[in-house]
Amino acid sequence: MTENKHPKIVVVMPAYNAEKTLKATVDSIPKSLNAEILLVDDASRDKTVARARELGLKVVSHEKNIGYGGNQKTCYRSALEMGAEIVVMIHPDYQYDGRLIPALILPIELGVCDVMLGNRIRTRDEALSGGMPAYKYIANRGLTLMENFLLGQNLGEFHSGMRAYNRKTLETIRWETNSDDFVFDQQFLIQCAYHKLRMGDVPVPAKYFAEASSINFRRSTQYGLEALVVLGQYYLAKLGIVEAGIFKPKTR
Repeated sequence: MTENKHPKIVVVMPAYNAEKTLKATVDSIPKSLNAEILLVDDASRDKTVARARELGLKVVSHEKNIGYGGNQKTCYRSALEMGAEIVVMIHPDYQYDGRLIPALILPIELGVCDVMLGNRIRTRDEALSGGMPAYKYIANRGLTLMENFLLGQNLGEFHSGMRAYNRKTLETIRWETNSDDFVFDQQFLIQCAYHKLRMGDVPVPAKYFAEASSINFRRSTQYGLEALVVLGQYYLAKLGIVEAGIFKPKTR
């Protein structure tokens, strides 16, 4: 990061049909951050793009839907091209509170962490009263417990849609080779653990409501099973048996 001035912050929003919640999300981001906000629209069927432009956001629009992971790839590629030193990813569905971004990025600014996550599960009662479905809470707890143990981490949850990375992280791991689907998030964090990047988290309130995006039970089950496959790939690579391509260092 550059010396004697604040690092350049780019907030990226992977968007799909977020017209109704976009303004509330943008309004929650503190103006004092002086962050550039980039919305990447994945061929929404509503007026997300028009709303983003009304709000003065930088917009990249996909001609066809390429998936949640594919959307993030465009987010990070664009943020790096914009010269970002810290990239914050927040879903534009207002499920996460943008007011907490300064707390999220502070450990990165201080050089304490490379990756920070918003943790929605400070307590069980808080998560469930915030609307998190019981089956998602149970799955989140189970997978997070397993991932913490196997990866040697101590995160509150591995399944947050509010994240921050320093530039080093995006220049170290091979996120471009990851899935274009939801398991992208798990591949990303497991790659970070493999490359010994420092991860931490801060508490954020859980907010589930009708307009907030959420994958259904079938897709959640698929996501969980795919996350277990990536954990298996991690251990095969750590044992020197087979190194999946996603764990290879990025060529410069």
